[in-house]
Amino acid sequence: REMAAPVLLVICSLIFWVSLYLSFCQFNNQQHYEWNCRLVTLIHGVFIVCFSAYVGFIDGPWPFSHPGSPNTELQTQVLCLSLGYFIFDMCWCIYFQTEGLVMLSHHCLSILGIVMVLALGHSAIEVNAVIFGSELTNPFLQIRWFLRESGHYHSLLGDVVDLLFVLLFSCVRIGIGGRLLYCELSSPVPLPIVKLAGVAMYAVSWMFMLSIAKFAWRKINHKCKAWREWSRCPFHLYTNGHANKAC
Repeated sequence: REMAAPVLLVICSLIFWVSLYLSFCQFNNQQHYEWNCRLVTLIHGVFIVCFSAYVGFIDGPWPFSHPGSPNTELQTQVLCLSLGYFIFDMCWCIYFQTEGLVMLSHHCLSILGIVMVLALGHSAIEVNAVIFGSELTNPFLQIRWFLRESGHYHSLLGDVVDLLFVLLFSCVRIGIGGRLLYCELSSPVPLPIVKLAGVAMYAVSWMFMLSIAKFAWRKINHKCKAWREWSRCPFHLYTNGHANKAC
């Protein structure tokens, strides 16, 4: 009986996200399916960051000092909303085969982690904090994809989005996430299976971090090379206003 309400909330959440996606496909049919799915992902990311931030920073308890605490009603509602989305997105990714093993592993761990803490009745505050950290970087990832698809990625805005994404990911998901994992592992309250799930989720974050670091290194090298070439070949302005390369 205690699990009936969360199950109903998850079903309603799943129906909501599927309906939102189908609505985008119906009214935004000039775009392809992935575009509309990423719109749903962007909306979920923005809303779940706001909700999970309220749960962690205002409603409480503080996840760093109270790991393993009993689930509150608000924590349960936020996790059910997010679980419905992850189920939808997992099914979409499998059907269209758009994501690799690391992303699918992330979704699987997210789904299993949320289901686990809902069934246990505690540790929702840590999972809520993990979702906050994970989804905080997600809108920037989606904006980056939209910029690339619309041909506006190679611009100042694209560089700013990339910079914010890399900084947030490394500081929040790796830095603060590592601190949260330490608090989880050092506390005697959370069950071993919850701690193991935390380790697995943090390991997936490091897999993403390695790929992001390689991307950032390539982009920095490309920018430095372009700047060196520009500095060797400065533009001089003629009196008629037309630019001409000195080299």
